[in-house]
Amino acid sequence: MAGTLITIEGLDGAGKSTLAHGLVEALNERGVHVELLREPGGVALSEQIRTLVKDPRTTVSARAEALLYAAARAQLVHERVRPLLARGQCVLLDRFVDSSLAYQGAGRALGIARVRAINELATDGLTPDRTLLLAIAPAVGRARRDTRGEPHDRLEREGERFFATIAAAYEQLAAAEPRRIRTIDATQPPERVLARALAEIEDLFPTTRHAR
Repeated sequence: MAGTLITIEGLDGAGKSTLAHGLVEALNERGVHVELLREPGGVALSEQIRTLVKDPRTTVSARAEALLYAAARAQLVHERVRPLLARGQCVLLDRFVDSSLAYQGAGRALGIARVRAINELATDGLTPDRTLLLAIAPAVGRARRDTRGEPHDRLEREGERFFATIAAAYEQLAAAEPRRIRTIDATQPPERVLARALAEIEDLFPTTRHAR
């Protein structure tokens, strides 16, 4: 792959969307064109799956949930991510495989290894060049999310124990792959989170270091 794949992970309310848009603007200023995509979603089929899995009126078993997320991811990778990377572009993904490992592997207790296996098939082994993990306590993330005034989706309606398990899983994933996954304190002001994120990916774009 000639392009660069960067992913952003973390609990809801950690500021992933804010960071994503900040990175796009900052990297564009440095001459790096960035394609921002979200998960699940990004292409028509995946957006339909997003609507389905997030609908609080829908009953979805743990295994079906994991498979639906993997299916959405498979289509996004096939239709958008791999073609963009093949053209040498930088792709920024709001969530990727690590979300499934944390949410379905740990949160739904399906097992990280089992969920990793189905996502290996879904992505054909695609691995991010760098993952930015926004770390935040579940209660703080929930409080931030509640200030939006939006109704909770199906997963957001889960209890504190569910999100505590996910947060712990993210920590374990980061400890296992410190070169890829860089943890950032999401309780900092957005501008400091962005500055730290840029520092954590600077080595991926060495030619831009002096073009500021």
